[in-house]
Amino acid sequence: MIRMLRFVLPVLAIGTLAACDPQAVADKTMRRVAYDVVFPVVNRDMPAGPAASATNCILDAATMPEIRMLARDTGVEAGTQTKENIRNLALRPGTQACFAAAGVPPVK
Repeated sequence: MIRMLRFVLPVLAIGTLAACDPQAVADKTMRRVAYDVVFPVVNRDMPAGPAASATNCILDAATMPEIRMLARDTGVEAGTQTKENIRNLALRPGTQACFAAAGVPPVK
C-alpha cells in the first residue's frame, strides 16, 4: 500500500501542476504585487478597511498592462506618475460604481 502511495502521490502532484495555467498564475502574482503598491497610496486618504476595498476596486478596473505598470513601483514609494495612474483608475465610472457598492467614499 505504501509503495502504491509513493507512486500515486507524485503522479497526482504532476497532474495538478500541469492543470495550472501559467499565465493566470503570473497575472495573479502581478495583481498581488500591484496591490502592495496601490494600497499605501490609497491608505493615505482613508482608513485601512475602506482603503483595502478601494484598492480592490481600482485593480478590478485596471487592465493587465495597467496592473503591470503599477507593479513596477514595488519595493519603493510610488512615484508621481504611479499616483496619477491610480487616481485616473479611481475616477473611472466602473471603479466609482465599485466604490459605491463597497461603501468607499468617492474620489474627488
